[in-house]
Amino acid sequence: MKRVKHQDDFTERSSGKAVPEAKQLRKLAGDWLKQRRADAELSQADLAVRLGLKYYTFISQVENGFSRVPTEIMGAWASELGLEQATFARHLLRYYEPELHRLLFGAETK
Repeated sequence: MKRVKHQDDFTERSSGKAVPEAKQLRKLAGDWLKQRRADAELSQADLAVRLGLKYYTFISQVENGFSRVPTEIMGAWASELGLEQATFARHLLRYYEPELHRLLFGAETK
């Protein structure tokens, strides 16, 4: 069976070859989140309590790029930081799912 170029590209991406880039993007998202938290004058523990999280270390994991803001608490996270929810989600989508962001919103500048 003949494979087209797009199939090969997808196979490469889904095989984990883009993982370092994904980790770097999560770290950039984490840096952005950490700055927004600092701007809101909240500690990691404060934010965790406000979000109803059992462990504040989850905030640290997100800010260090080891995890992502879960979709189900993204709106609450934005609100606790004093940010508009849709804008917050759209910004994080740029880091977490850059191709989906591009498809939905096109190539934009920051």
